[in-house]
Amino acid sequence: MKPFAYARASGPAEATAQAADNAIFIAGGTNLLDLMKLEVMVPDKLVDINRLDMADIISTDEGGLRIGALVTNSDCAADQRVRNDYPVLARAILAGASGQLRNKATTGGNLCQRTRCYYFYDTAMPCNKRNPGSGCQAMNGFNRIHAILGASDTCIATYPGDMAVAMTALDAQVEIENASGEVRNVPIKDFHLLPGDHPEKDNILDAGDLITAVILPRPVEGNQIYRKVRDRASYAFALCSMAALVKMDGDIIAKVALAFGGLAHKPWRDQAVEALLTGQQPSATLFGKAADQLLAEAKGHGSNDFKIPLTRRVLISVLREATTTGAAA
Repeated sequence: MKPFAYARASGPAEATAQAADNAIFIAGGTNLLDLMKLEVMVPDKLVDINRLDMADIISTDEGGLRIGALVTNSDCAADQRVRNDYPVLARAILAGASGQLRNKATTGGNLCQRTRCYYFYDTAMPCNKRNPGSGCQAMNGFNRIHAILGASDTCIATYPGDMAVAMTALDAQVEIENASGEVRNVPIKDFHLLPGDHPEKDNILDAGDLITAVILPRPVEGNQIYRKVRDRASYAFALCSMAALVKMDGDIIAKVALAFGGLAHKPWRDQAVEALLTGQQPSATLFGKAADQLLAEAKGHGSNDFKIPLTRRVLISVLREATTTGAAA
């Protein structure tokens, strides 16, 4: 690990002011420290934000929740309001990592975790995300966990998280404070970026931007499901995951929100699929059309070709369960 400077911030203003070029915030450090040990990331300075007052979950005036950026994954999943009103979020969090990691990992840090592409972690290999312009070894290499949607000629890496997938289906907002003290709310669906020509940029954060909270809207009625398919039952990243919120009105789909993980450089939400399903009576034919819409531009790269039929099966299975009367909330 290369030498680096270290500072503790006592408030957001101090934290953002210290986060100059090549300075990185650290809270739980569950992903960042691994990357530093491998010299994939070599910041000049770490700004410790653990003393900031951002570790509470507060009910909002609008009837939702404001989850502080330093709330641990374990505390978020265990909060009774989250369990009762946003079970898809609790289940997504519990589907990720181990108990020990969830005890340290924070809400803000979880959103900023980086891809688990093998070639990104191997500094002997070319990687446009790690070293722009060097090439993408995964394109013609072993790409079992890589993207089938939203990829580009420069990068086919996937975003690895579970929490953000559920938050995307829930229409959460990310609260961000910049170095000037200005606060803005960004829809989580717009927070992460597709690779395009700049895969080194994972999200919209600029230097000095600090995530202060995630805001959930008022709870929605209906069935909430989180399904994660992975190579082993625990401690594995998703080959395909799906968060579904479905409200039925009799035998008609009144409202639906779907988000997918393990398929793209960001949690994937296709609102054309949701529009196709809304107002319709559930059927195998309808679900097949939804899968066709979702996967219309899907592209495998050899080792990950299986993800296309896998995603189809996951979508159809989850929709069948979510539209069944009395499905688990």
